[in-house]
Amino acid sequence: MKGFEFVFLAAGSVFGAFLRYKITESPLLFNTLPLNILIVNVIGAFILGTFVILSEQWNLDGRYSLFAAVGFCGSLTTMSSFALDSSNLIDNQHYGALAVNIIANVGLSIGALIAGKSIVGAIVNS
Repeated sequence: MKGFEFVFLAAGSVFGAFLRYKITESPLLFNTLPLNILIVNVIGAFILGTFVILSEQWNLDGRYSLFAAVGFCGSLTTMSSFALDSSNLIDNQHYGALAVNIIANVGLSIGALIAGKSIVGAIVNS
């Protein structure tokens, strides 16, 4: 990795981590379901979906992928926090909330990525 590529990766990572911190700094629970992590995962998936289409359409340099996809979205989304929250739900025997947490994080994140691709794809191709 060249120095300039590292700068793109680092800048994206800092912005993504900062946004994740701001969104998750105050616990937002729906009953026992941790919504903050769900929110960052869905937002990150949507942003990644839109970036994939824009990157293809605009023929962007790979450094932008380092910034947006790897750095920003990689730091924003948080699989490790999702896993920890799920483990805590198991430890506290909140199995219904666990099922909702898993289905919502995985399903909504995939849905958001597809939505981002579809929306931007429709705009770019119109």
